[in-house]
Parts: sequence; C-alpha cells; structure tokens
Amino acid sequence: MDSTAQAIVLADGAVGPREAIDAAWPGWCHTDPYVVAADGGARHADPLGLSIDRWVGDGDSVSPDALAALGAAGVPIDRVPFDKDESDTELALRAALAQGPQAIAILGALGGPRLDHALANLALLSLPELGGLDVRLVAADARVRLLEGQSPDSGSGRVQLEGRVGDLVTLLPLGTDAVGVTTGGLAYPLRGETLLTGRSRGLSNRRTETIAEVRLETGRLLVVETPATL
Repeated sequence: MDSTAQAIVLADGAVGPREAIDAAWPGWCHTDPYVVAADGGARHADPLGLSIDRWVGDGDSVSPDALAALGAAGVPIDRVPFDKDESDTELALRAALAQGPQAIAILGALGGPRLDHALANLALLSLPELGGLDVRLVAADARVRLLEGQSPDSGSGRVQLEGRVGDLVTLLPLGTDAVGVTTGGLAYPLRGETLLTGRSRGLSNRRTETIAEVRLETGRLLVVETPATL
C-alpha cells in the first residue's frame, strides 16, 4: 500500500473554526490528507473544508441520513458494534494508521462535554503503533504531542516546535518522571533537568523564538502548546 503524507482523524468533540486553527497553527493541514471520521466527527468535515475518505463508528452520534449520504457518496463505512473495547476515535486512528501516513492530526479530541473522552484521546498518543510518527491533537486553542525519551536506534527524544513568539509551551511528565529535559527558545530554560510526575514545574513556559526545541533523555512528556491570544 502506498503511504500518504498526512492522515486526519475527525473525532466527535469541539473543533473551532478553520480560520482560528489556521491562525494558531499554520500548516497543520497538508495537501490532500486522508481523512477518517470517527462517528459524529463527520460533521466537522464541511466546516473545515475537508473530504471524508472513510467513516468509522458505532453510529450513536451521527444521524442515519448523514450516514446514508456518506455511503451514497462512495465513502467506505466501517460500522462497529456499540459494545466494544475501543473508542470510535481509537478505531478511526487505527484506520488512519493503515494508510501508512507520515503524520497524523487528530481534531475534535480535546473539547466537548465528555472529559473522559478527552483524557482517553490524550492517552492514545502513547499507543506503541504511533512510535516514530508525528502525531498531534489539534484544536484552535491547543496543540498536543507526546515526546518519548531518546533511543539509540531511532534517534528519538527531540522535537522542534514551530510557532509564534509569546505562545505558551507546557511540559507534563506522563506515567513517570521525565529525566534529562533540555529546552531551547523558551523563556525559562531547562538544562538536563528532571520534571517530576505530579508536579507543575513545566507549566506555562513562553516561546521566545519561532522555533523552540525540547529534548528528553528518558521518560515521556506531553508537550502542550497554547496560543498566547487566549
């Protein structure tokens, strides 16, 4: 199977207007992405100017008419049982992975009435299958990715963050202490330091350069970017 440059997953949470997302994160959407809608996330496609390539879900948050319209348009429909072990967003993410993308953006994963869904979507970033891929949760008010510690084989443990001077960058250890954290282009630098699990030291750093950098020796870090305009 030929790989695609980018896959986009549309989850069922709040997204925000396309103009706001473009302003916060220029270039977030590549040319001709492969788009997978997770159940009710299909409603985001038209406002975002995207065409759905596949729909995945149990159908509890999309109308029968909307689903029928997708099928009539030739969109593959993957209907799954309501009682299942994975969320619709996880299944859509796995469908996107099957296309062999180099990057994945997940929209609608953070906002909405269900905090448990937002937390589960953040946890999806730690799926082993995503190792080495550029995967981001994207909304008008946040961009989130997971940074894992250095590996001698993969050369991981380093990420560059492109954005606007003044935007906020938060580093939160996930699961265990983050050891050997080094930053560049941020107002409060870290130099090989440890961020402890449950502590808030990595909250609300501020970008001083258009390209900031975070390096990590061992552990995992959630890297959360927030536009300063908020």
